[in-house]
Amino acid sequence: MASLLLSRRDLDFLLYEWLDVESLTARPRFADHSRETFDAALDLSETIATRHFAPHNKKNDAEEPRFDGTRVHIIPEVGKALRVFADAGLIGGAMDAEVGGMQLPGVVADACFAWFQAANVGTAAYPFLTIGNANLLLAHGSPEQIDTYVRPMVEGRFTGTMCLSEPQAGSSLADVRTRAEPAGDGAYRLFGNKVWISGGDHELTENIVHLVLARIPGGPPGVKGLSLFIVPKYLVGPDGTSGERNDVVLAGLNHKMGYRGTTNTLLNFGEGGFRPGGAPGAVGHLVGEPHRGLAYMFHMMNEARIGVGLGATALGYTGYLHALDYARTRPQGRPVTAKDAAAPQVPIIEHADVRRMLLAQKSYVEGALALILYCGRLLDEQRTAETEQERDRARLLLDVLTPIAKSWPSQWCLEANNLAIQVHGGYGYTREYDVEQFYRDNRLNPIHEGTHGIHGLDLLGRKVVADGGAGLGLLAETISATTARAAAAQGELAELGRRLDAALARIVTVTGRLWADGDPQTALANASVYLEAVGHTVLAWIWLEQLLAADGRDGDFYAGKRQAARYFFRYELPRTTAQFDLLESLDRTTLDMDPDHF
Repeated sequence: MASLLLSRRDLDFLLYEWLDVESLTARPRFADHSRETFDAALDLSETIATRHFAPHNKKNDAEEPRFDGTRVHIIPEVGKALRVFADAGLIGGAMDAEVGGMQLPGVVADACFAWFQAANVGTAAYPFLTIGNANLLLAHGSPEQIDTYVRPMVEGRFTGTMCLSEPQAGSSLADVRTRAEPAGDGAYRLFGNKVWISGGDHELTENIVHLVLARIPGGPPGVKGLSLFIVPKYLVGPDGTSGERNDVVLAGLNHKMGYRGTTNTLLNFGEGGFRPGGAPGAVGHLVGEPHRGLAYMFHMMNEARIGVGLGATALGYTGYLHALDYARTRPQGRPVTAKDAAAPQVPIIEHADVRRMLLAQKSYVEGALALILYCGRLLDEQRTAETEQERDRARLLLDVLTPIAKSWPSQWCLEANNLAIQVHGGYGYTREYDVEQFYRDNRLNPIHEGTHGIHGLDLLGRKVVADGGAGLGLLAETISATTARAAAAQGELAELGRRLDAALARIVTVTGRLWADGDPQTALANASVYLEAVGHTVLAWIWLEQLLAADGRDGDFYAGKRQAARYFFRYELPRTTAQFDLLESLDRTTLDMDPDHF
């Protein structure tokens, strides 16, 4: 029976027929791998996700973590699943062998992790954050910090978090107030509050490693004065064991509409509930150099942004497969040309409007999965390509695509979940069916790791104009290379390529128009519209890439790819025309609305 989590056939197509990940095994970093080891990792991930994560997904949602004032209570299935995940070596899937990792390509590790996000995003959030935490420390931590904190995370003994937001600051990190005072012994003592900290307190592992943004007194104001600290829940002794309790205290749990199985916390640092070493303050250890904390944290944040896009995709994908299964098995109504009320009912997939909703979902989720895996392939290029020029090219293209990879799946795979509910009809919004939970879980992702507004500002205000527009130029060059291949293929591919060329030309023209007057307030007023229009154009490019990979191949799978691509080009890409028109007009409707007039 085919899985209702993800399509393994689609993963194989994307990894092997399109992205050619098997060719990565010719590079020294991946020389010990082969198609067989990649397949084994994917098989293992699907098995563990199906047997150990999916079965408690609804229970994890219904019986969310509970704080009794002293400790957090979590259903036992979560800890058991995490132990299986860690014992399988999946925490270190893409990490170096020398720290206990498998040294898989990042694109393969992403494909593996998608199974867990589709199966149980609440439980999967713990390793998701731990992997990002460990990767940051591998990049910027000292050898001692790696030995003390990363190795136990790879083993599954410790979990990790990221502590950025504060109650008064939200996403405005320039307003972070948590302070870190030198303790005189090389460590620091932290005082402050952090909010929205996923995985911030639990007893699933023996320790929790918090990565905390804080200010060292005397540093510069704003984000330039932020430093990054390791603050463990329990101090770690010279022998690597967890010892005295640090002064990090759970103030309470936030109760979200989705991701209910993940503890989401308000943490107090240095409030005096514990006095490690007999002194006040939470003991923290500086990562790297002072006042470079945000630059270091962006290593985890950018990884998390693509990971949020992957999670949104996985939730949209499993919702689509559930809707498809329901549409094939639910009899209701008759064809519009049938007049005999005594005739048997037909499965609802026979109705054109249901097929429209399924095609929309397919175009969103399969397009999003392809985009995320493409970004994973770029990360592998950035790390392992033969020449510095190739590595720089991959880095620049990934920088431009990151806000799209985070926000587009978060918007449109959520819409896929919305349509999955609609396909189920009245059953869709009942808790007896899975699709209502998928929607609630996915509704968090347009906010996780930055709202659409923040990523619109990042894309239009930074990524496409940096270095004289080098990133936009590279994106245009890359898309144009695809449309050139489509033109050479002739026929329908060439026609779709021409449509994509037209949309790409609008991006270039509109971007120039927005910045022509040097007025950032007007240019950025509709940055979210820009993000959506560019995102849709990028997804059309991703679909054209898939069509080229499927060209000349027969069978239901490839026919389905072609029809989903046609849907996206005919129903979705045309949306961008009105959006580009609005942007090009330098519309000021939102700017000119007086706050007193609401």
